Amino acid sequence: MQTFVLAGGCFWCLDAAYRALRGVTAVVSGYTGGARPHPSYEQVCTGATGHAEAVAVTFDPEVIPEEVILDAFFTMHDPRQLNRQGADVGTQYRSAMFPADDRQRELFEAARERASEWWDGGIVTTMEPLGDFYPAEDYHQDFFAKNPTQGYCLAVAVPKVNKVRARFSEYIAR
Repeated sequence: MQTFVLAGGCFWCLDAAYRALRGVTAVVSGYTGGARPHPSYEQVCTGATGHAEAVAVTFDPEVIPEEVILDAFFTMHDPRQLNRQGADVGTQYRSAMFPADDRQRELFEAARERASEWWDGGIVTTMEPLGDFYPAEDYHQDFFAKNPTQGYCLAVAVPKVNKVRARFSEYIAR
């Protein structure tokens, strides 16, 4: 098993899209990249902690290639938006990758280069050291599945999940 920690806007959207992929064994929504230990959602939302809303995606590379996990990341959010995704604004919504080691850093950099071609450049996704990852509160875990008719899920998460489903249809969990 392999785990990547990635941030690309609201973690509800990333969580929902990754859970749709075969070979993904766990997705944990949480906070990383900041200075405050064990931040709460309310604290992270202020932007003052320095944390990003992120997901820790655990997957089996024998079932789904590492490149697919990373290319899906760049499919489900717009990596050209600095410190925001749509109406979600602040450093907590930044596009960032948190490699655990040099090998992951190389994979992440290659994925960022590939994405730069699809997005016509202008990628602002940062590469930040993986420090402590704090799981978000329970109600954030698998939020989309628990709240499929919630307005934000319908307006923001569904289109992102659909983009991943369309582009990576051969990896959709059945």
